[in-house]
Amino acid sequence: MNFKDYIRVIPDYPQPGIRFKDITTLLKNGPVYQEAINQLKLLVKEMQVEVIAGPEARGFVIGAPLAYSLGVGFIPIRKTGKLPGETIEADYALEYGKDRLAMHKDSIKPGQKVLIADDLLATGGTIQTSINLINQLGGDIVGAAFLIELSYLDGRSKLGELDVVSLIQF
Repeated sequence: MNFKDYIRVIPDYPQPGIRFKDITTLLKNGPVYQEAINQLKLLVKEMQVEVIAGPEARGFVIGAPLAYSLGVGFIPIRKTGKLPGETIEADYALEYGKDRLAMHKDSIKPGQKVLIADDLLATGGTIQTSINLINQLGGDIVGAAFLIELSYLDGRSKLGELDVVSLIQF
């Protein structure tokens, strides 16, 4: 299946020069969405994942169903001020701005094998921050899985030796 056929590209969003990859056109198609999650599952099934962490917000729509299909838990990485318990936080840069992410302090057990899942790997800033947060909690990051990778932004190189998989490359 060519998943690119289900991604809408919106020019100059959210600012001039950005060609936004809109996954809502894939998500609204049940069989295609299901197949995308199934394909990601095949790519990560040998990683011995114990839990999946996904950054807000589109990491939730990839990470949670992937966690469900693998039979493991899901940990949300949220923007600051959105989690009710005690958190750790870190700043990060986006392709077109900055933000701050948080995780519950008790979300990961030391040594737990964590897969990070998100819709898109662009510059790697969000994922680097997610890695930093997970490392602070003692998690063992076994890899990262993405629906889309913008290879021209070279975010993969910023993730070091991390095992990175993606279904669609632009």
